[in-house]
Amino acid sequence: MLDPPARSLCAPPGVPTVPGRRHARTGWILLLLLVLVGFCGARIVAAQDVYDPTQAIDLDAMLDGARTPPPVDPELLARRYECVDCLPNTQRPWEWQIVPEGLIYHSYLAGEKEPRLGSQWVSEQHEKWLWDSTLGARVGIIRYGTVGPAMVQGFELDVEGAAMLRQDPDEDLDVVSVDFRAGVPLTFGFGRYQTKLAYYHLSSHLGDEYMIKNPGYTRINYVRDVIVWGHSYYLLDELRAYFEAGWAFYTDGGAKPWEFQFGMEYAPCAPTGFQGAPFLAVNGHLRQELNYSGNLTAEAGWAWRSEVGGPLMRVGVIYYNGLSPQYEFYQQFEQQIGLGLWYDF
Repeated sequence: MLDPPARSLCAPPGVPTVPGRRHARTGWILLLLLVLVGFCGARIVAAQDVYDPTQAIDLDAMLDGARTPPPVDPELLARRYECVDCLPNTQRPWEWQIVPEGLIYHSYLAGEKEPRLGSQWVSEQHEKWLWDSTLGARVGIIRYGTVGPAMVQGFELDVEGAAMLRQDPDEDLDVVSVDFRAGVPLTFGFGRYQTKLAYYHLSSHLGDEYMIKNPGYTRINYVRDVIVWGHSYYLLDELRAYFEAGWAFYTDGGAKPWEFQFGMEYAPCAPTGFQGAPFLAVNGHLRQELNYSGNLTAEAGWAWRSEVGGPLMRVGVIYYNGLSPQYEFYQQFEQQIGLGLWYDF
């Protein structure tokens, strides 16, 4: 990581840094993250019992009376039965579908440039509050593969788009900057493995109010047109690891061709009901224009899902450390801690 500058580019002049308060706040957030990591770890261990594939696949026969099941807790049995769809059944028939239900390759939960609906209220390192939001979506257009949203097998063509904006609460919610992203991913899933070959365009823009109030600031024309090859694998029904590499065939405004993204995430697979379930996500993003530095994002909290493989709503804490996620300020170091609300397709 680059050393932080004396003052944030987005922060107004004269705002002092208060290391003691910042470190205390960081300590509390990291302690909360550790507690949630431990809780998620306990859930993963329990999941190895709950989602035993050999027992889950036999449940239909067991419930139909094909053989007498051994004594089992009713809640455990119900949990296993509703999660049979979490299993990667490669024997399901494939068929053509227009606007299919669900996705093969889901957005990374802690990826700062992924299309979703979300909003984050964060405190930046110099005691300045920021409001970052993402207004976007990723949807399937055509699929040749299995029907339904759960552990989809087959090929799929998606479209994605998002506007990622930053507003300044201290300046009447002025728009500081906006990054726009649009793309077309071609995805494939088989078993627990998914891959994507995608194109996306990203461009960065300063807000009108920010330019008016900061006439001396020079806008950069940051642009990337990128080909991405990504890989994703579900180690468990609720635990996913991923890696992707992107190469931009056109760049401007200081951008350079290569970027790499990787991480892990734990989130509920089955319907959660109103009680919800914990989630945890960590993402790293490295970029060539930053000498292969970049940022680290960690998110943890509570999530809700209404159907297996369907959309996921989350609320939780976020910690961000690295170069700014707003690419108009891509050389500026930021450390953020705050709360977020996200809806992932």
